Amino acid sequence: MSFEHGTLTLALAMLAGVIAQGAARHLRVPGIVVLLVLGVVLGPDGVDIVRPLTLGSALPAFVGFAASIILFEGALHVRVASLTHQAGPIRWLVTVGALVTGVLATLLALLLMPWGFPLSVLFGSLVMVTGPTVVNPIVRRLRLEPHLAKILIAEGIFVDAFGATIAVVVLEIVLAETDSAAAGEALTVFTRFGVGALVGGAAGLGLVGLLRVRRLVPAGLENVLALGVAVASFQIGDAIVQESGLTAAIVAGLVVGNLPTRRLHKIAEFKEQLTDLLVATLFVLLSANVRMSDVVALGWGGIGVVAALLFVIRPIAVFASTARSDLTTADKLTLSWIAPRGIVAAAVASLFAAKLGEAGIAGGNELRALVFVVIASSVTLQGLSAGVVTQWLGVRRPARGGALVLGANALACAFARVLGSLGERVLLIESNDTLVARAHRQGLDVIQGDGLAAATFAEAGVEGMKWCIGMTSNEHINFNFARLIHEDYRGPHVGVMLERHDQGVTPEMADQHDLAVLLAGETNILLWLDQARRKGTEVQRWTLEAPTELAPLAELSEDCVLPLVLVRGEEIHLVTPLSSPRAGDELHALIIVAARDAARTWLGARGWVPVAADAPLAVAHLV
Repeated sequence: MSFEHGTLTLALAMLAGVIAQGAARHLRVPGIVVLLVLGVVLGPDGVDIVRPLTLGSALPAFVGFAASIILFEGALHVRVASLTHQAGPIRWLVTVGALVTGVLATLLALLLMPWGFPLSVLFGSLVMVTGPTVVNPIVRRLRLEPHLAKILIAEGIFVDAFGATIAVVVLEIVLAETDSAAAGEALTVFTRFGVGALVGGAAGLGLVGLLRVRRLVPAGLENVLALGVAVASFQIGDAIVQESGLTAAIVAGLVVGNLPTRRLHKIAEFKEQLTDLLVATLFVLLSANVRMSDVVALGWGGIGVVAALLFVIRPIAVFASTARSDLTTADKLTLSWIAPRGIVAAAVASLFAAKLGEAGIAGGNELRALVFVVIASSVTLQGLSAGVVTQWLGVRRPARGGALVLGANALACAFARVLGSLGERVLLIESNDTLVARAHRQGLDVIQGDGLAAATFAEAGVEGMKWCIGMTSNEHINFNFARLIHEDYRGPHVGVMLERHDQGVTPEMADQHDLAVLLAGETNILLWLDQARRKGTEVQRWTLEAPTELAPLAELSEDCVLPLVLVRGEEIHLVTPLSSPRAGDELHALIIVAARDAARTWLGARGWVPVAADAPLAVAHLV
């Protein structure tokens, strides 16, 4: 069997990448670590079945295609409004922090490596970036304080475009034949950012406009259209001005993600799955393209460069960028420690190695090898130790507890207020501006964002939650939300609110995915939402004194009583069809005011007694 086929190499890299990501989840280690190791094992220095050189000129084309989708998807989940309070640190980290890193890394390479200024400055420009493909998975599992999670995620996305563009300009200056040509290349940096922003903005606005016209884009084609826009914005930007495509892809994603857009959740879900595949494939290909002989040849100088970059230069850059911010020392130390390099650094390093080789300049392979070592070292060391470091610094959220609720409609807000009155922490996720503002006026904590996006999960601290509950008016979204969390996160209990008159998602389907059906079973969601919106409901507390019969809450009449939570001693139990109350339990239920008498009759006949309005509330804990 011959492995001298580019298509076979690409197919094997895809398959290996998916397997590596699955293995990493089971091992609970950063996925990039497994991908890098597998790329080396399958590459020319290992079993030699993944051969990136067989792709020829198709490799940089594939890298550009993948990068456009990865960065578009990353920007799609960034909510500009939520970054307002941390705009200063983000802006200075992306600009001042990146430049400080680049300058100090250049001086470090000049001091410790046997290189001249051209290779050293190229290395400095390459390691300015971090990257969402490596930062986001680390942030997602750490349960960081929200402001730190926002800073790290936003820095990773924006610095990719800034750093990569600067790096390419530096390369062109190095390759310029005259001083005047070099000066001209230096001035193009502003053109690249400007053209990228214009192309990306136009592409994003065009996609939003198309999706806003009802029935113009047939159902199911939103993802394909968004994919075309992401790739086209990247390629059009590059066609107008070389290396403006990264900026174009990011700006397009920002526009689409921050303007009200129909069916955005479908686009986001598809893009996340495609991004995972592309990231895995790229890391396998690019790590297979690095020869271990080049890595070994770096010697102690290479080790010194990597160590100083991680332990000295990054802290200097962070503290210089955040000197005037209100971040604490612990915050700054956290930002100093979490700065893994990602796919953009690897891709641009491979491009540089090829360009330098074509120009007859030695050292391109060594440059790529050192960047590879920086990526592998930063991802492995920081990915494995970040949990211990952030715990020691005290910047992680409390241990598992509280509820994350998808939706901020009237029913979800009533549920959140009940849990809050019992001393429980509740966080809502909502994308609708009006519902977000209304929830804020009620004193509820809300994250505005896409409830099916990994970035929103990271911001909400899913892994620190006791319960994650889907309570939108759309049972399909509720089901997908709970299913994603159950599959991707270990620990949180998951539940859904299902519509009785919609057979799209059944209790049997929920049971197959280990999802609890809340509110004692399927209910008439639209009826209760309508009553709650018109203030036709009220929350009442009932205690079970002496039940005349076993009274499972699933038998409650949905026309007048909707059970929300059951308090037993110091424990809060969410109500499911299997909930069986005991004497002494306290039920918090939503009652339709117009059917108050019918509700009292039904509950009273089964041993429930109303709790006096002035009776003290128990301080309980969600279990």
